[in-house]
Amino acid sequence: MSHVGVPRGTVRKRRSLALLTAGVLTIPALAGCSSDSEETSRGIPQDIAPAARDRVADGSTVNWAVDAMPTTLNAFQADADSATTRITGALLPTLFPMDATGQPKLNPDYLESAKIIEREPKQVVLYKLNQQAVWSDGREIGAPDFVAQWRALSGKDSAFWTARNSGYERIQKIERGADDLQVRVTFAKPYADWRSLFSPLYPKEVTGSPDTFNDGARTTLKNTAGPFQLKSVSKAKGTVTLTRNPRWWGDKAKLDTLVFRAVAPKDRTKALADGTVHVTDVDSTTANRIALALRDGNNGGQPLTHGPGADLTPAAALRSWALANGSDEEQAEIAQAAREKTRKAVAAYGAEQKALRSYAVRKSLEPAYTQLALNGESGPLADDRVRRAVARALDRQELAETVLKPLGLPAKPLGSHLALAGQPGYKDGSGALGDQNTEEAQALLADAGWTRGGAAEKPKDTKAGSEAEKKGDKEDEEKKGTDKAEDKDEKKTDKTDADADKKTEEKAGGADKEEKKSDQAAIGSDDSAASRAEGLYIVGQDNKPGARPVQAPAASSAVLAPSHTAAVQSLTLLRQASAVSGDTSAADTAAKVTAQDKQSGGAPGAYAPMGTAAPAPASVNGPLGKDGKTLTLRFVLPSGPTSQSLRGVGERIATMLEKIGIGTEITKVPDESYFKDHIASGDYDLALYSWPATAYPATDGRPIYAKPEPATDGSLLVEQNYTRVGTDHIDQLFDQAVAELDEKAARELIKQADARIWAAAGSIPLFQRPQLVAVDKKLANVGAFGFAAPRYQDIGFTDRQAAGSPADRKK
Repeated sequence: MSHVGVPRGTVRKRRSLALLTAGVLTIPALAGCSSDSEETSRGIPQDIAPAARDRVADGSTVNWAVDAMPTTLNAFQADADSATTRITGALLPTLFPMDATGQPKLNPDYLESAKIIEREPKQVVLYKLNQQAVWSDGREIGAPDFVAQWRALSGKDSAFWTARNSGYERIQKIERGADDLQVRVTFAKPYADWRSLFSPLYPKEVTGSPDTFNDGARTTLKNTAGPFQLKSVSKAKGTVTLTRNPRWWGDKAKLDTLVFRAVAPKDRTKALADGTVHVTDVDSTTANRIALALRDGNNGGQPLTHGPGADLTPAAALRSWALANGSDEEQAEIAQAAREKTRKAVAAYGAEQKALRSYAVRKSLEPAYTQLALNGESGPLADDRVRRAVARALDRQELAETVLKPLGLPAKPLGSHLALAGQPGYKDGSGALGDQNTEEAQALLADAGWTRGGAAEKPKDTKAGSEAEKKGDKEDEEKKGTDKAEDKDEKKTDKTDADADKKTEEKAGGADKEEKKSDQAAIGSDDSAASRAEGLYIVGQDNKPGARPVQAPAASSAVLAPSHTAAVQSLTLLRQASAVSGDTSAADTAAKVTAQDKQSGGAPGAYAPMGTAAPAPASVNGPLGKDGKTLTLRFVLPSGPTSQSLRGVGERIATMLEKIGIGTEITKVPDESYFKDHIASGDYDLALYSWPATAYPATDGRPIYAKPEPATDGSLLVEQNYTRVGTDHIDQLFDQAVAELDEKAARELIKQADARIWAAAGSIPLFQRPQLVAVDKKLANVGAFGFAAPRYQDIGFTDRQAAGSPADRKK
């Protein structure tokens, strides 16, 4: 299954081990609040066909598909991607790889030990290196390599083109310990995530100068220290070839050669059938074809019931035969050509299905999650009440089941932004926002001033709204079709006078006039030019017959100013988020609400102020409005064939929002421009994309959820916070956690931060992504790894005869 994710390289590389991807509490009690104890939720085990090394044959070659040729082999550069991560994992030291539970685990191939030996006055970490650990040129791995990498990544020398310096900027000095095998690292400021440093570790020949760091390591790595070494990089063939490292001191690699081959996702079914790859990530369509191939292998040679021609009825087949053998020569020629085309397609499909029987689909949950992102920079979603209404309209359980249940994977919504189920410290913090509740979502929208009659109100001098609103205004203006500016002014004046006359008549006209006004408000702007654009449709503006609006109380159409009750609810929300996270400083926090916390929207409570009428069901009302504008959000989704499942999730979300009166303008854009031109630039209201898991949430989570800061040119510095939603308190919790050397205390701070991220409602985690990997059935110790990093030296075929098959079948 394909999901659009944050491109590897846009965040700290340890977190980028992955790639496009839910509300508040009631005042009396916590809605959906989990217990204060850490959850015992278990992650899904990896599926790699484990086998003892003595059962794995020596020799042979494995071809492993990657999305594209790596743009660089330097994992610390901005354009490093998933191929960079995969390849360097087999070539370079990783001191603390993630284990099957998502925790960093000491790698004995490189370290005998590593621990904090001093906390005061400075934090000091002592690394004791494996005495056999050497670079491929024979030089010992030692302190000079640590020093060179620190200096390159510390951020103090701008000549080094680095994507990040997280943690390295906290180091004060690095020196040799009692002997050459000891490295002593002293920190200027405490750093809880010190295990994240020096992975991968590059030799000093790469990190020692800007030239070798910036350019030398992009296309080659002459000096490595893994079970494999780099043999060649061929852009023409689209391959990166690794061979056994003869100086490797650990368990000998079972494979002679490991080839990473660039294969686009859309071409992977054919690559498997042709035998050009042994291992590849696949989507659900390819996984289903492999499952059918394995099933059909036992059908005794019966014709396939799927694929080209499978839906041809007996009557249609008879008609085709009759035309092909009829007296009308022209019709017969056309029919014969069509039959021959179908025959070839059936034969090709059958041959592919037969070849696919050599593979198995190994599946788990990928260490990444899909989220709904709400752009809070401007427009309706700048109001926290609207964001929370969107979140509380979502049935996250239904969305998880849509994606995961058909694959036979556990379908449970994710409850944290900063940990996945099975990781230490995971706790469901969604109680800070609340469960799905249509009535509460509608009450929040009413409190924010979005009402059924709002679309017919005279516009006020308000700040421009979302991109969808701007676009709608422009297209509505074009539709009016005036040829000259003078004509526009005249028509505007006439319209204003007519509206005034109409209002006078309505006051004197009684209930019939009121009903007409209600009907007009419910219709909204469903016939705008935007709704007719290719690849675009409007959810919630169907103008269905019989959907007669019901007049809501007049009070519901007014924008309610924040009242004393609203202020109380604002403070209560913070206290409830504290209860979910276990923060004991709730009173102090509530008393120090930041400017970001107070931004447009006023009352952040679960309910509108007492007396506010919730709108009638959206199925009756249609879309809501305010100041003459309908509440329509621009929902940007990728259009590529591998993103079909993600679009399905988006369409379900649009339907859920329609139920509370929010329209969605779905815009489908090319996959290659989806992130750069829309997510990163902020050109969206709603979007789906994914974040990878991390063992270091204090370090990796902060840039994703940090409060945006204004730049000198008036723009926002958002780091990786593409929702543009954040608070000072969230930043402070991250800062405290990253400096807290007590692991238990640090985890509690992270839980508090997560509860407040939920309450801010800029990012709504939906589900952990599925991981589907097609693998030659006779390969062991490879497949869906889940959290864990691969042990490349253990991968191989379970018998010698199988080595090299089936990928060597075709050249």
